[in-house]
Amino acid sequence: MKFNLIICTYRRKNAIERLMLSVMQQSLYPDEILVIDASPDDLTKKLFEEKVYPALKYHKVGKDESGLTRQRNYGVKHSSPDMDVLCFLDDDIVLAPDYFAELIRTYKLHPDALGVGGYIKDDIPWKKVSENNKPRLAEFQFDAYVRPLGQRNVLRKHLGLLSDKPPGFMPEFSHGFSTGFLPPSEKIYPVEFFMGGVASYRHELFSEINFSEKFIGYGLYEDLDFCLRASAIGQLYVNTAAKVEHLHDKAGRPDHYKYGKMVVENGYHVWKLKNPYPSFKNSLKFWTIHILLLMIRFANGFNKDRSGFDDARGRLSGLLRVLKQ
Repeated sequence: MKFNLIICTYRRKNAIERLMLSVMQQSLYPDEILVIDASPDDLTKKLFEEKVYPALKYHKVGKDESGLTRQRNYGVKHSSPDMDVLCFLDDDIVLAPDYFAELIRTYKLHPDALGVGGYIKDDIPWKKVSENNKPRLAEFQFDAYVRPLGQRNVLRKHLGLLSDKPPGFMPEFSHGFSTGFLPPSEKIYPVEFFMGGVASYRHELFSEINFSEKFIGYGLYEDLDFCLRASAIGQLYVNTAAKVEHLHDKAGRPDHYKYGKMVVENGYHVWKLKNPYPSFKNSLKFWTIHILLLMIRFANGFNKDRSGFDDARGRLSGLLRVLKQ
């Protein structure tokens, strides 16, 4: 099974150099690596002129191809036709040595897999428990593992606004659990969405769909949009043994106002994509959660997190814009 790696980058020379070091240490190396660089400077270009990485092809793109989804589509278009699987990584990711080996193993174990996502490790403590364990109010339990819930989700649980779907599945009112809520069990789980920064898909899928260029620039929820459309065609999985670290490079990220605005506007788009005709009850839950999160971010602004004010303003702007449609 031949596979490639597509890395879309923007002004993150140090981050992508760190990622490539972890790629070089893989037990299974990609047959092709495409770097799609939309940086206005030439720092990343110089990196790949000075250092040699096997099978790497560097592409510098202009404004017409810049933006995450446009760059990914560019990478798909320029992938070798004999690749069976196309893998996508954010440029601020660091891979465990067996990351690609685990992804490809998943396709072999599950021939129906149309896409496979990796597993982002974090600092949340998980604890193995018995199947009969009853989690506390401030805990989340799945597959005999339990972890603490953040304050936002504890409040939503109090109010009956927490998803009853497994991680990686969207409830009818949206606002589901991300695949970050899958436990570190090293198992493979079926999902209908996963994180776009640690994603892979069969090459054949792109003869039917592409990444939506509605999500210009940073592209929040572009991965959810693509996965929901892909899962309507075939099965997606997450392999929790395909581990990575996400080091969240601040370079190239939008300001807090724009981010808050995208949370609402792009969140509304993917919700209606999955549930174009939601019931009144689910619509009420969708908007109640958005208003609740807006209020939480506004309250955060009175503490040390002054960015909460900008985030809340963005959410309010997005909410008003969506309601006018």
